[in-house]
Amino acid sequence: MGKELYVGHISEKATENDLLKLFSVVGTVTSVHLITDPQTGEFKGCGYVRMATDAEAKEAIETLDGALLIDRVVLVSEARPKPKGRPFGAGRGKPGPANRAGRGRK
Repeated sequence: MGKELYVGHISEKATENDLLKLFSVVGTVTSVHLITDPQTGEFKGCGYVRMATDAEAKEAIETLDGALLIDRVVLVSEARPKPKGRPFGAGRGKPGPANRAGRGRK
């Protein structure tokens, strides 16, 4: 089934094809997804790459964590599983006094 990897600190100039080329050096890439803000479409600087096998995923982490992609050094790690039972964004609620506009309680 393979393993999904989180890739952070990706250049805004990078494309999914750039990630595919980089990760193909260590194994078979089954999918690549760059993360964008759903409301603005703005690239968030991170993405996910799925490798065909767990061994290839391990090799990708060991080899590519700290690799230069275009103009940035990328961070590669195993992706954390998505929480079950809660839709994305659930439980956030309205900001309270402690986190509204970056101001803490006084």
